[in-house]
Amino acid sequence: MSQDIFVSVLIPAKNEANNLKPLLEEVRAALADEAYEIIVVDDGSTDSTLHELRQLKNNGLDALRILRHERSLGQSTSLYHAAIAARGQWLATLDGDGQNDPADIPGMLALVRGEKGLVDVQLVAGHRVNRRDTASKRWASRFANGLRRRLLNDDTPDTGCGLKLIERAAFLRLPYFDHMHRYIPALIQRHNGRMIVHPVNHRPRTAGVSKYGNIDRALVGILDLFGVWWLIKRTRLNTNAQEIEG
Repeated sequence: MSQDIFVSVLIPAKNEANNLKPLLEEVRAALADEAYEIIVVDDGSTDSTLHELRQLKNNGLDALRILRHERSLGQSTSLYHAAIAARGQWLATLDGDGQNDPADIPGMLALVRGEKGLVDVQLVAGHRVNRRDTASKRWASRFANGLRRRLLNDDTPDTGCGLKLIERAAFLRLPYFDHMHRYIPALIQRHNGRMIVHPVNHRPRTAGVSKYGNIDRALVGILDLFGVWWLIKRTRLNTNAQEIEG
């Protein structure tokens, strides 16, 4: 039953046919004690991604749901469509390349459960403390993170980490735009949400290739960064309306 699902694992995937089977098996093992579902969005893949997903579902991975874009619409749109379809109270996001470790999800879930009255968070943001990327990619990420922190003041060391745990209701309140997934911490805080940063594992890519180059990320990211800065500067959500009696 949909109301019994606590966490929906959302995975955008474009041409990740060789990574999905081991990744989804890891998700199943990590969440064996949870009420969960997995939603993979095939984002216009041209390889056998869709075939692999159908095989996994037909071979007993009942928790798997498959969404498909006929053409690639990007990671943010994939996550947004998956969040709309999700049945869980919480959304755990993973990259489809297998570099995020599903074994980190139970620890993140423990943080949002906590003791009643002591924990009230809308986002647990992963922080990759042992990056397993190329030197150029790590350098570009450090530059982008530093610029973003100075401009947005979002207290996030690693907003580009694909592993996050987000309250579904909070996510659906955020403004949608392409590439919004890179600014989820800042957007959550814009809506007065509380965030915890949690160290997570990071692994080398074992198959396939990255879909974006460092120059592509930088050019798009600068435009988006100033757009998010403008949104935050224009917000008036840091105070609540008071209902008057009588």
